[in-house]
Amino acid sequence: MNLILPVTPRSRRAPRRAVALAAALALAPAAAALVPAPAAAQAGVVKLATLVPEGSVWDKALREMGAQWSASTQGRVTLRVYPGGVAGDEPDVVRKMRIGQLQAAAVTTAGLAAIDPAFNVFNIPMFFGSYPELYATLDALEPVLRQRLEARGFVLLSWGHGGWVYFFTKSAVSSVDGLRRSKMFVWAGDDHMVQLWKSYGFQPVALAATDIMTGLQTGMIDAYPTTPLLGLTLQWYRQTPNMVGMGLAPLVGGLIMTKSAWAKIAEADRARILEACRRLEQRLEVEVPKQDTTAVAEMQKRGLTVHPVSGAAAAEFRATAEKFASGMTGAKVPAEVLALARRERDAFRARAGGAK
Repeated sequence: MNLILPVTPRSRRAPRRAVALAAALALAPAAAALVPAPAAAQAGVVKLATLVPEGSVWDKALREMGAQWSASTQGRVTLRVYPGGVAGDEPDVVRKMRIGQLQAAAVTTAGLAAIDPAFNVFNIPMFFGSYPELYATLDALEPVLRQRLEARGFVLLSWGHGGWVYFFTKSAVSSVDGLRRSKMFVWAGDDHMVQLWKSYGFQPVALAATDIMTGLQTGMIDAYPTTPLLGLTLQWYRQTPNMVGMGLAPLVGGLIMTKSAWAKIAEADRARILEACRRLEQRLEVEVPKQDTTAVAEMQKRGLTVHPVSGAAAAEFRATAEKFASGMTGAKVPAEVLALARRERDAFRARAGGAK
């Protein structure tokens, strides 16, 4: 597996993503119809919370998208962004959306899985080997995942892309046993995953994502999975100057809105908003992988050491990842969703000439 996975040209996904956008536009009135709305609905201000750092590529893209919302709807819909976790961790954000304090969020699969466990399919370690594999599988899963969100009161506006996740550690690690000796961050509130990590001999420490830096500084944790770009942006790598040179998983996210908020937006304005969201998704698909690669080089200049993983060590990582996949099936990932994902991924690999 390559250290930083290749950038996928946007044109390779454009046709199917255009179809997905058209489907979203077609479903939008039906989704909104499930929530009563005044005849002359006016959305006004949409409050969006996210963990993305203020000033980061994601934050800038969200704010530019918000400006497009306002301009294209002539001010009928405006976006107010709360970045950097000021509204709480992702499960907190989802809870605030459910009670109406927030209308939208840009979340990772941790937030999406707090709504529906099917999104945990993207958290299975080493399930995907490249961006093309991810995108091919995502296209097949998207209708199913949209429906599952809508059944729980949320609308998926677009996908978010955070890069590729690697392990960062305080001590040098290039094997599974080395990782087992580390105190590993896992997301608070997910006891099943905590127990799963423990069952395979690891030392998980459950924390809110907003507490990672504090955990590193106090010694509660000395390892965590994240993307190079986030590690650099948040300066976590200064506490953990080692990176395991084998990719773990893509950091997939989504831009979501509550059905009740979506219902207040006029149908014509929904189309304009979805178009702005599509442009955001396209931008992140192109920019984030490039910046991930640049981030590794920049951190290496500042003292980061990347530890290659190959041969028997790589095989052991993959074998351990397969155990996680088995342990997550059913309790964490619906079996039918995992089966669909595996089928589409394997079909892509066959078309591409074999698995990586």
